[in-house]
Amino acid sequence: MRNRYLDLLRFLAIVRVVVYHVTGWATLTLVFPAMSVMFALAGSLMAASLHRWGPGAVVRRLRRLLPSLWVLAAVFVPAMLLTGLPLSPKVLLWLFPIADPPANGWGAIALSVIWYLRDYLWFVLASPVALWLFRRAPVPTLVAPYALLAAAELGLLPALPVALHQFGLYFGAWLLGFAHQAGMLRRLTNRVLVPVVLTLAAVGAAWVVTHPGPRGYDLNDNPLGNALWSAAFVLVLLGRGPASTSWVDRSAAFGRVVTVFNRRALTVYLWHMPFVVALTPLVDVVGWSHQDPLGLAIRVVLVFALVAAVTALVGWVEDVAARRPLELVPGRARPAPAAVRAGAHGRAGAPATGHPVAAGTVDGPATGRASVPAPRAAREPETVEISAG
Repeated sequence: MRNRYLDLLRFLAIVRVVVYHVTGWATLTLVFPAMSVMFALAGSLMAASLHRWGPGAVVRRLRRLLPSLWVLAAVFVPAMLLTGLPLSPKVLLWLFPIADPPANGWGAIALSVIWYLRDYLWFVLASPVALWLFRRAPVPTLVAPYALLAAAELGLLPALPVALHQFGLYFGAWLLGFAHQAGMLRRLTNRVLVPVVLTLAAVGAAWVVTHPGPRGYDLNDNPLGNALWSAAFVLVLLGRGPASTSWVDRSAAFGRVVTVFNRRALTVYLWHMPFVVALTPLVDVVGWSHQDPLGLAIRVVLVFALVAAVTALVGWVEDVAARRPLELVPGRARPAPAAVRAGAHGRAGAPATGHPVAAGTVDGPATGRASVPAPRAAREPETVEISAG
């Protein structure tokens, strides 16, 4: 069954990403480092998939990731070819982006978020070996990406390839997801967790303050500060997350919004940036300042509205990739299978008691509360976690 706390974190991260790309507010990266949070969630789910499916989980993850990218490419690659993008074999990278696929001037901006899929792809491919190492030497494996990044940022590895630099920046968060899935973060005592979090946060904040980037204190301009500050953030979120978030579904409307964003996370991520770029000229046409709160609010609403429209048109591709029933708007309540109803009633035909069956989770540590796993057929399929910014 789904872990609604992780769903909530993913929803908040996606919303934060879109708002950040519209407003450019650097403070948002400090208040909620969405990128590392999303990589940590993805790492947790990847570890669970590897535990369940073995190396075959890599193929399953790629099957979930690539179709939505191909839909985007089917629209934008021909448009870029007609507006000056040279036709070359590198265009095939839009099918399997192990490196940045080519783009022309406007496409490089509108499709700039593709770099995340490149990193995600490499992390998925590396996960079987990384998990093998993590299970045998968790602390050295976890520290390795941060040490690599520190060496690069301090000038000890000045010619570090981009791919390895990205491993240093974000793979540590991915490995924290491994630790979350294994239950290691929740088992950490406060005597260990609190000093580690405070140290990471202090060093990360000091590095950000003393090394401001072109946008000020924006974590996206400061790799080492980003990695350290985000690690502290992830340790708190996943190490001391609530045992239950049943309140998410107390409001049917809010619960469904969270579900929609999770089921359509990849579509929202891929398509929001082109709309952000397309709406930017409104600032000059209408006369809004980039700091005008009303103008920014209107642009945020318009971007979400346009993303909602395109999600209704092509979001079903995520259902196809996940091999689940197609839904225009995900999250519609379905009748419980007979086996679940019978278990909830105590015996077939007995009156309902009004107490739902507690469900265990497959992508997070045990909460210590008694639970009854749902039947295999009733379990929801996995989701691909994505974000940027």
